[in-house]
Amino acid sequence: MSTNKEIQRKRMLLYFIEATNKIIDNDGIENVTIRNVADIAGYNSATLYNYFEDLDHLIFFTSMKYLKEYILELPKFIKNSNNSLEVFMKTWECFCKFSFENPKIFYNIFFGKYKDILKETINEYYNIFPEELGESNGEILKMLKFQSIYDRNKIILYPLIEDGIIKEEYFDIINQTIIYSFQGILHEKVVGNEKSIEQSIRETMKIIEYIIMKRN
Repeated sequence: MSTNKEIQRKRMLLYFIEATNKIIDNDGIENVTIRNVADIAGYNSATLYNYFEDLDHLIFFTSMKYLKEYILELPKFIKNSNNSLEVFMKTWECFCKFSFENPKIFYNIFFGKYKDILKETINEYYNIFPEELGESNGEILKMLKFQSIYDRNKIILYPLIEDGIIKEEYFDIINQTIIYSFQGILHEKVVGNEKSIEQSIRETMKIIEYIIMKRN
């Protein structure tokens, strides 16, 4: 049973998260400030600092919301996959789609200042908003609760070893190369390149396919 202090903390986090979401949705992530979040939430800036280290931490925590559509859509993407390679590629296609639709949000989650507390933040966020997990299966939940994007990718990459698609000796370098490639393309979207979302997805998937097939 939650204590009064825990209930109060959840309530305050909810106020600040909803205020931040409102600004992001209406004005963009670049227009989020401590002052305007506090004003919308109905509290002063000093109160907000009781719950978040700084603006980056607030945005990082709030960004968890934007995983929701990805989490709900992923089971549909992989539903008709026939083998581990198809699951892997479909998972990445889905992830790219949602990442490139909100590049600043996803870059902040997986490569930003607070990426090293991702696991703790995900756990706390979904403790407040359990409904946002949807009907995700066990493997997806396991993947979401790993600390880094590197560890998350290992969960869906490892079955390719078991199925003889890649060799175990290349496992770590394949994992790192895929993440580095994705990070570079996502960063291009953050700084505003002119490629469409579809072009960026195709480019990323071709690179991933090349990396996998090169080391089979």
